[in-house]
Amino acid sequence: MKLVATEEQTALAEMARTWVDAEGPVGHLRDLREQHDELGWDRARYASMAELGWPAILIGEEHGGLELGMAELAVVLEALGRSLTPSPLHSATLLGGNGMSLAASPAQQAHWLPSIADGSAVVTLAWSEHHHFDPNHFSTRATRSGQEWALTGTKRHVADGHGANAWIVSAQTEGGPALFLVEPGEGATTTRTWRVDGRNVATLQLDNAKAERLPGADGVLRRLLDFATIGLCAEMLGSAEGAFATTLAYLHEREQFGVKIGSFQALQHRAVRLFVKIELARSAVMAATRLADPDADTLSRYASLAKVRTSEAFVKVAEEAVQMHGGIGMTDECDIGFYLKRAQTTSTLLGDAGWHRRRWARLGGY
Repeated sequence: MKLVATEEQTALAEMARTWVDAEGPVGHLRDLREQHDELGWDRARYASMAELGWPAILIGEEHGGLELGMAELAVVLEALGRSLTPSPLHSATLLGGNGMSLAASPAQQAHWLPSIADGSAVVTLAWSEHHHFDPNHFSTRATRSGQEWALTGTKRHVADGHGANAWIVSAQTEGGPALFLVEPGEGATTTRTWRVDGRNVATLQLDNAKAERLPGADGVLRRLLDFATIGLCAEMLGSAEGAFATTLAYLHEREQFGVKIGSFQALQHRAVRLFVKIELARSAVMAATRLADPDADTLSRYASLAKVRTSEAFVKVAEEAVQMHGGIGMTDECDIGFYLKRAQTTSTLLGDAGWHRRRWARLGGY
């Protein structure tokens, strides 16, 4: 396995970094928070991402996509993570678009994938109901009447669920668990949840909501969440890089006792340890993106490895960044606080480090 970016991936990463510097600085997240923006992301900026082809990266060419891979999507998510740029790209590509590609019928794919690819539709996944990470533990029920299905239950922490054009919902049937497509309408309501890091999640309440079954859903949910975990890790890696770069810049600017504090050996040693953690996380993320297509056990193991490395690295970098900023790092006016909030939130999303460490051991036969 070569953990080296190709020329195409490097060019894509540079393009994404340029876009983020111009269109998605940390200040944009602050503006959305202070405005109490109901959606949590800007439609115009997402349309700009769509013009660059980012929502289409994983979608097949027959549906208007670019038919690239996880490694290409990861470099874009990493760039967005550096500035904490809020967007539904992760949800639309790895939860909605990937879910439709893996589980939907040809007719369903033809209806939804072109709209996801051009950014005009956002489809996300509603799977979580409790405070643990077992994707097979849910109580939402699906009942059938003739050719129609209806869902009843409550899904929590639905990523970008508020304002989505449709949700892929896990539910129990008489024959076992399955995935369904639910569109906004009678019996399906969302409530925006104001998460501490400012990102858009929602509670989805289903009361005999009309649903359409995805025929290829058997065994897809775990694989779908593994892909989403790898994408989240790429974003977390970028966020750790962003917090680290911001801190290094501060160390070269702040003066104490007549010298730059970056010249203090104790702070230099702490910065080096953070750099090592980031690079170890990078290797784990790159390995996971390059193993995104083989058998499910291999995919799951490397998704867990990446989540452990990035969770621990991002939290440590964010905590140290606040400390090295000193008193100003504790204030809301300083952007570094956004990274700490994001680290604390993402470290538990899709399974925390402890859960993934246990899964890595179990899948490895330990």
